[in-house]
Amino acid sequence: MNDAQRFREVITMLAPGTELRDGLDRVIRAHAGALVVLGYEDHIKRICSDGFEFDIDFSATRLRELCKMDGAVIIDPNKWRIRRANVQLLPDPSIPTTESGMRHRTAHRVAVQSGNPVIAVSHSLRAISLYLGNKRYVLEDPETLLTRASLAIDTLEKYRIRLNEVSDSLTTMEIDDMVTARDVALVVQRQEMVRRVGHEVSDMLIQLGEHGRLLKMQQAELMRGFAVNRSLLIRDYMPDEYSEEKIVNRLGELDDAELLDLSLVARIIGVNGMGSEILEIPLSARGLRMLARIPRLPAHIVEAITRRWGTLSELLEVSTEELMEIEGVGPGRAQIIHDSLEQVVENSALERISSHS
Repeated sequence: MNDAQRFREVITMLAPGTELRDGLDRVIRAHAGALVVLGYEDHIKRICSDGFEFDIDFSATRLRELCKMDGAVIIDPNKWRIRRANVQLLPDPSIPTTESGMRHRTAHRVAVQSGNPVIAVSHSLRAISLYLGNKRYVLEDPETLLTRASLAIDTLEKYRIRLNEVSDSLTTMEIDDMVTARDVALVVQRQEMVRRVGHEVSDMLIQLGEHGRLLKMQQAELMRGFAVNRSLLIRDYMPDEYSEEKIVNRLGELDDAELLDLSLVARIIGVNGMGSEILEIPLSARGLRMLARIPRLPAHIVEAITRRWGTLSELLEVSTEELMEIEGVGPGRAQIIHDSLEQVVENSALERISSHS
């Protein structure tokens, strides 16, 4: 499990509406502080001193009462049992930390030494801090987070609209066989932007828990079909020796400034060229995106068709008789494929006329 997955797993436990978050909020409302360790493995036991041993069901009220004492509370999140309370934690004092308060210094060092999630509640700042390894996350109150998530959803909607526009433009140029590396790189760039905003929204919604239910429905609608369309586009244009997974990973590694460089994006998806001229190199789609629009067309038939006719421009000239040469394509299916491709061409022509009228 990587750091991002671990963060999402733990933050889900701390989302508003959960018993753990309720207990921590009760601590804040009581103007108290808290130090909570999630996990009771042997390496945690070794740094615990004194306190009281328990084996009782976790509840928000019990957490609040046990936090009245100065020591840490140890919780087993696998069974949601409180195991110890009023514990003095003794992590390695040589572990560097920039935290100033005793509670937060201890939380940071325990998290680094053990790898377990550690939560510190500041009674003075009325803030909940989560420590995972060497990182600290301050949990925002639901109202603030809800406002930020709403703004992020608005941004995601705008990005998705722009992505749809450049995708439709690419489809038109594919039909006219006028695609350049610039056109493809622009759509790939926009897809990565949408992915990043969508990922950021997902993290916020996880933190919001039940408070983000309606926003989660909006996000699901905005991201519907995104992953499939992204995969089809990359596979439509990447060279045979390239890996879709490696392209996606490389795009994810770009910082925001690098992502704006269309020449760099073009090279990542496999376009060979130097300087800005790389963006003017003509490209041909395999036709995967176009064939994906045909309902109930099996993936193995799509692959067979694109192997038989290497480019979309060739595919658009294919007759029903030629399509029937593909294994699994009978007269009925061949006619559906032929008619569907013709309809795409006609729709594109009508849209072009409409946009110029």
